[in-house]
Amino acid sequence: MDIDTSSAASRSFQVMTKPMGPKCNLDCKYCYYLEKERFYPEEKKFHMPEEVLETYIRDYIAAQHAAGAQEIWFSWQGGEPTMLGVEYFRKIVELEQQYCPPGTVIRNALQTNATLVDEEWAAFFKQHDFLIGVSIDGPKKIHDRYRYYRNGSGSFDKVMEGIRILQAHGVEINALVVVQRENARKPKEVYRFLKKVGFRHIQFIPIVERVTEDGTLAGPPQSDSEIEAQVSRWSVLPKDFGSFLNAVFDEWVRHDVGEVFIQFFEIQIGLWLGRPVGLCVFAEECGQALAMEHNGDLFSCDHYVYPEYRLGNIMEEKIEALVAKPEQQRFGEEKRTTLPKQCQECKFRFACNGGCPKHRLLSTSDGEPGLNYFCASYLSFFHHAGPWIRVMTDLNRRGRMASEIMEIVRQRSSRKQRRAGLP
Repeated sequence: MDIDTSSAASRSFQVMTKPMGPKCNLDCKYCYYLEKERFYPEEKKFHMPEEVLETYIRDYIAAQHAAGAQEIWFSWQGGEPTMLGVEYFRKIVELEQQYCPPGTVIRNALQTNATLVDEEWAAFFKQHDFLIGVSIDGPKKIHDRYRYYRNGSGSFDKVMEGIRILQAHGVEINALVVVQRENARKPKEVYRFLKKVGFRHIQFIPIVERVTEDGTLAGPPQSDSEIEAQVSRWSVLPKDFGSFLNAVFDEWVRHDVGEVFIQFFEIQIGLWLGRPVGLCVFAEECGQALAMEHNGDLFSCDHYVYPEYRLGNIMEEKIEALVAKPEQQRFGEEKRTTLPKQCQECKFRFACNGGCPKHRLLSTSDGEPGLNYFCASYLSFFHHAGPWIRVMTDLNRRGRMASEIMEIVRQRSSRKQRRAGLP
């Protein structure tokens, strides 16, 4: 789950922490993280030891506090972090409170498939004000297409049970929706379902992975550019993702502005206003959102958990020293310095900045490598939604509510209907 960092610019970096490593009770077809087990062949128990946990919490708080952060976010992911049990997270909160400086607020975000959520978990999350991101891909038939248990049975019913328990306890929840080959073709069905369930904050996460001839997932294009690999059959097609965004935007801009908050749209409105981007995908440079494995290994990024992107281990070096390594600085700068000329000259560069480097799988019309797989998706959205985004940014600059766009859209639609002679 991505945390918008735009309101905490003083924080120098954030870490997506994997206390359970890649272990999960589900076997989702498209999950890119389950295969990380192969990087730890001797590991029998993926479980962050208490000494690693305490070192991390202590040093991370110290680094953020030194950077001037008054609100410090911890992001717990997996794998499935709830497999560790509630008592493990009680220890986490205890350590956070132990090392929290006066006047500083500690916040926690946790990403879960919600299948293990029960009354005890929900009460704990509510008590300690956790922000919970729930992975859900749409209605039952759509969700169960790729999100299932190891025996092949779908997870939807247990996910919905977990969501209802969280809602009953008043826990703040976000929907984390992987946009894949199937649900990308049913945008309104997916979006309306999420609203009906009660989600008011939604992240749409497009999936693209390359598969080698032996069936394993290929690494990032910067490392595996020469291998023979094809885009997986579950990867969303660029044209479908563009159409998905456009269809959801059309529904949202007419009915839900100010009521439903879709991260992609909110980030774009901010970018079109000229505000600092709070999401690395669309930032000019990256390298400030890292990932940490169960044993304290720190990696350049959640999408770059590969041996060649391992910066070191927090039990051997301070976390801020690892983040400051020259190789990590280069990693972040290369998002900008390797941007193809076609992207540099694009009028929408401000809104995209080449997207995530992990997705730069294509070549430009001139044959230059480094074009983002989702370039066509983004361009489709910018052309389609851009005029309305400009209206919303204008409203904002005049001190008016962005939600006023809904009435403007209705008025313009009515005028078009009258000109067309429609009732």
